[in-house]
Amino acid sequence: MSKRIKIFDTTLRDGEQSPGCSMNLKEKIQMAKQLERMKVDIIEAGFAISSPGDFKSVRAVAETVKESIVASLARTTKDDIDRAWEAVSVAARPRIHTFIATSPIHMEYKLRLMPDQVEEQAVAMVKHAKGYCSDIEFSAEDATRSDPAFLARVFNGVIKAGATTINIPDTVGYTVPDEFYEFLIKVRELCPALDNVDISVHCHNDLGLGVANSLAAIKAGATQVETTINGIGERAGNAAMEELVMALRTRKDIFRAETNIVTTEIMRASKLLTTITGVKVQPNKAIVGENAFAHEAGIHQHGVLKNKETYEIMTPESIGLTKNSMVLGKHSGKHALRNKAQELGIDLSEEALERAFERFKIIADKKKQIYDGDIEALLSKEALQVPKTYQMKSFVINSGNSITSTAVIEAIKDDKVIEKVSRGDGPIDAAFRAIGKIVGKQMRLEDYQLHSVTEGMDALGDALVKISSNGKSYAGRGLSTDVIEASIHAYINAVNKMICEESKTNGV
Repeated sequence: MSKRIKIFDTTLRDGEQSPGCSMNLKEKIQMAKQLERMKVDIIEAGFAISSPGDFKSVRAVAETVKESIVASLARTTKDDIDRAWEAVSVAARPRIHTFIATSPIHMEYKLRLMPDQVEEQAVAMVKHAKGYCSDIEFSAEDATRSDPAFLARVFNGVIKAGATTINIPDTVGYTVPDEFYEFLIKVRELCPALDNVDISVHCHNDLGLGVANSLAAIKAGATQVETTINGIGERAGNAAMEELVMALRTRKDIFRAETNIVTTEIMRASKLLTTITGVKVQPNKAIVGENAFAHEAGIHQHGVLKNKETYEIMTPESIGLTKNSMVLGKHSGKHALRNKAQELGIDLSEEALERAFERFKIIADKKKQIYDGDIEALLSKEALQVPKTYQMKSFVINSGNSITSTAVIEAIKDDKVIEKVSRGDGPIDAAFRAIGKIVGKQMRLEDYQLHSVTEGMDALGDALVKISSNGKSYAGRGLSTDVIEASIHAYINAVNKMICEESKTNGV
């Protein structure tokens, strides 16, 4: 008989702490909707007290999500817990997730508390949180470098105080699978009360063992695993949800465990996160990498053609990876595009649908064939649009190997046309410099990527641009059959995100 493993997704909290993976409010809501569509059991929406923006986003996610549990992280302090509850109280199924470090090194150097003080604080604050809601998760930060006997004391206390889930995190990714398995068995032996609550694990990937350790924990009795989409997170990241879920699905004979995750939504979640953050997964990434189901060696290709199971232990369809079938053409109407958005699980306002349809018609005139990938890229981009402070009107690029590249960009702001000219090291650099002049603000280009959405000479170019200003990063995306136009759209999109976020911060 298979046991059910709860999936606690922390993409919006721990995942966002990964450098370059920050998200605005609209993006977090879209990501939360996708996580709920996947049937994630618990969505950790953020750390409510960390900033006004984080509080706002946690509350917005709590208001939006209807089926998944929504959690906010909180230290074991009254202020943290009060703020967390204020943020998640509007959720249909709220959870407070409170934590304190239990390892000797953390207690001495970070907390400057004695073990008895840590235990006392943990118990008191779980009791305080229990006064707000019934669903309380307690985490012992840096548990794997803690004394098992001390952990058992703390766990006994917080369970008596009302904790319903006990998280045993490998905070710094220190353990190896066999060691983690034995550690959990030992803690369970010392604390029989753990049999009456959910045992959770939160494994970081510093040694590349996040998923392996999580799987070892399941064999040791864990009933909840904390993960992120694409494995993003602090430092080397967290256990990747897609890898853990598919490992359990593929090796039911070993783990005798399953999740509620709708695996056909995995690829869409991975792509959405990439669209939002601009952080691509490496091609050989398990499950969601572009080479995950590619076979180049002749002997492999021959085997797959004869029987897919020779070299494929799971199907591309099982994670939602479909063929690029042609679906719409230039004669397709708005209704067909709306239906396609619903089919893809993309939420669009009427205004966003109108913008998407206009762009679709432009693309349809340029491309002979429009594929699923084209439509998904277009609709995802429109769903995540922020107010367009600047819009591109026109551009002219002069470039070649014997002249200095020059860009003339016309942009519209407040119904006024602004034109700037700039030179640069190539057409893209010149265009970006011209946009910088239009905006009148210093911005640093952190990353620039260009990919084709589908195949063929008329393939859509998908440009990803990441800029930074005042220590914050903003990712922008642009689509066009013209790669320069796509790049300009991406840069302006990033600029508009920056302006939108800064206006909110400044109370404009």
